[in-house]
Amino acid sequence: MTKSTYHHGNLAPALVEAALKMVEQGGVEAVSLRDLAQSLGVSRAAPYRHFPDRDALLATVAARGFEDLIALYELALESPGDGRARLRASGRSFYEFATKRPGLYRLMFESDLLNRSPPPAVLLAPAEKSYRLVLRLVAEAFPEADETEVKVRTIIMTSTGHGFLTLDHVGRFRPFMYEPLTHDEMVEAVMASAIGASIKRPKES
Repeated sequence: MTKSTYHHGNLAPALVEAALKMVEQGGVEAVSLRDLAQSLGVSRAAPYRHFPDRDALLATVAARGFEDLIALYELALESPGDGRARLRASGRSFYEFATKRPGLYRLMFESDLLNRSPPPAVLLAPAEKSYRLVLRLVAEAFPEADETEVKVRTIIMTSTGHGFLTLDHVGRFRPFMYEPLTHDEMVEAVMASAIGASIKRPKES
């Protein structure tokens, strides 16, 4: 690939695509602007015309991940069945996303990008939209719940899911812990428990 292949208008998306592949194959640590420039056949300075630093590029990659997650949630919202069935479908999609793309998942949910002050602007809208879609899925699964209960259920469900994934990704669940269930059955059981958690509201005085 020659240096003239990428012009001002298409180098940025090419950098995002290449960085996304690096994240998915080797994790965040694998991303280097110098290596990206070399792989794309451009000068070392060229990436900085589009991204001021490595974190800016990673924020754009994370935003792409949230956009992919949004598409999965929107597909779940259109899937057959009642609200509970659609919520379970979204949970399975999320688990598959996190399991098949662990590097991207960790960048999205375990990095400190969204804790920056201010957070990267490119990341805020898709991250918020993805969470609002989860809130909608929970609200449709529990139509009798008020706004507070929907938010509490969503926090419990997402916290359980992320905690489970953290342990599952590093193989902490050994077969003796869940047999006679299969691993897939264990995942379904955890999701069912997270979705159907009992919510106790404080009594009004």
